Amino acid sequence: MPDAARVLPLDGIAPLIGPALTMTPLAPCMRLILRGRAAAAAAAAPALGMRLPVLACRSARTGERAALWLGPDEWLILAPADDPLAATLAAALAGVAHALVDVSHRQSGLSIAGSAAATVLNAGCPLDLDHTAFPIGMCTRTVLAKSEIVLWRTGALAFRVEAGRSFVPYVWQYLAEAGREFG
Repeated sequence: MPDAARVLPLDGIAPLIGPALTMTPLAPCMRLILRGRAAAAAAAAPALGMRLPVLACRSARTGERAALWLGPDEWLILAPADDPLAATLAAALAGVAHALVDVSHRQSGLSIAGSAAATVLNAGCPLDLDHTAFPIGMCTRTVLAKSEIVLWRTGALAFRVEAGRSFVPYVWQYLAEAGREFG
């Protein structure tokens, strides 16, 4: 579980707000990695309040909870920091082969939105981020410059970027520099 007293990598960084680009550090949240086969996915669904996505690179969302498909048997689950989901999931998965690991402290997130968001991300990300190739709800592990990230399109002009704690200041600076002409 995230600790409220913990210093975050983007603490003190003000959001960047421009006419075509907005970048915002995201508040701490719960991040769980669930690994398991179909039985684990089925057992987790009632506790999550949604089915886990089974299509490659897709996400599912209910309320403030989200599940991102990272592999055939792996999901990144996002929830509010104070959500009792970890214990609820552990109970629901008892007796089912699975791995459930809290990685809340491993990563940090930021949002990037606006008409220039995909262009700025493409300064360091090799994916085709056109909405026809990377629609709302699509997510994947990829790279941004020299950093591994999880990229999730949350809206028509909005993305969530998850990066390792030690890399998120670099990712922020890289995107801020790439987006200077739009701010």
